[in-house]
Amino acid sequence: MAIWFHKKISTDHLKELGKGTMSDHLGIEWVDAGDNWLKAKMPVDQRTIQPYGFLHGGASCVLAETIGSVASAMVIDLSAYQCMGIEINANHIRSVKEGFVFGVCTPLHLGNTIHVWDIRITDEKENLICISRLTVAIRKKKD
Repeated sequence: MAIWFHKKISTDHLKELGKGTMSDHLGIEWVDAGDNWLKAKMPVDQRTIQPYGFLHGGASCVLAETIGSVASAMVIDLSAYQCMGIEINANHIRSVKEGFVFGVCTPLHLGNTIHVWDIRITDEKENLICISRLTVAIRKKKD
């Protein structure tokens, strides 16, 4: 059963959310969506590497927070609520120097005021690069 507020979401719909944002600047693209997961990819290039040429850990966090925050936004009624990340952690397991990394998020907890997401980032060979957990606050919009 789909967890999304609007039961059918598409990558085209998700693209609209990132225009002119950090995710757009870093080249993050939506790849796929399922009943309870979202998948996006990010290039490993001059925008996302650190001085030694490896994927920057902060870029991995941006990918993780982007996917998890958008997932939370897709779970709630955006006309009445808003969501914002309040905590993120990341364990950087393996380095990568080129190509793309892919992040997939799935819910660990979907409450009325808090969502917690598990985000796994892999390389093109499906090697685990980073494991992240994102906590998102859900707040009623003020009039």
